[in-house]
Amino acid sequence: MAGQATAQRGGGRIKKSAKSGRSGPRPRRGGRLRLPRRRGPLLVLIGVVLLGAGLIWVLYGSTWLRVEHVKTTGTQVLTPGEVEAAAAVPIGSPLISVDTGAIEARLRQKLPRIGTVEVVRSWPHGIGLKVTERKPALLMKNGAKFDEVDAKGVRFATVQQPARGIPLLELTVSQSPSLRRFGTDRLVLEAVRVAGELPPAVAEETSSVKISSYDSVTLELTGGRSVVWGSDEEGELKGRTLSALMKARPKSTRFDVSAPTAPAVSGS
Repeated sequence: MAGQATAQRGGGRIKKSAKSGRSGPRPRRGGRLRLPRRRGPLLVLIGVVLLGAGLIWVLYGSTWLRVEHVKTTGTQVLTPGEVEAAAAVPIGSPLISVDTGAIEARLRQKLPRIGTVEVVRSWPHGIGLKVTERKPALLMKNGAKFDEVDAKGVRFATVQQPARGIPLLELTVSQSPSLRRFGTDRLVLEAVRVAGELPPAVAEETSSVKISSYDSVTLELTGGRSVVWGSDEEGELKGRTLSALMKARPKSTRFDVSAPTAPAVSGS
């Protein structure tokens, strides 16, 4: 009886152990999942670092993306060679490292004829220089040569042979109070504005623009004709009035549109 009871107790224990399923040491929960989770971000980080290092090497260290040629567009008076010499683009340098702002500054400083310039990277090996030159609106006598003045009043070049069809600017302001008040540059700009307001047909016949004060501008036309323009105020109206007078009185030699609502004509 005692052996049977012992066997039953032992069997009970065996059954209990079988039900609980704990016949050996318990494994750690999630022990097999922690290692991959730790390695995952690390591998991603290593990949990012390697990719970044490779990209930096391609851009800066390799010979694949280096400056090999320069192309200039938009020139008219200047030559591409003049522009490229002034730009001094560092041939052989990594394209990504080229200082486009410094190139623009050099071009503006060395070639005042350039009004605007855009320096662009042309991957994989080029630099593009897109140039817009200033255009003369008036000419100013400078000894035996001529200074070209653009529509903003900037004197940007001195030439021996001026372009055809560009009026000559004559400043006669030495005794004018306007010179002390506004300065020569302001009066030059005033004359340029008047020239820019002229109707095309009148502009073609204008040989010179004379300014003696801020509000005293006179145009000299071909055929010995002259126009008292006054200031640059109401320029569009003055232009229309002048065109109408010239059609109505084609043989007149003097027109006054300084007061465009009350113009005057003389000579025949």
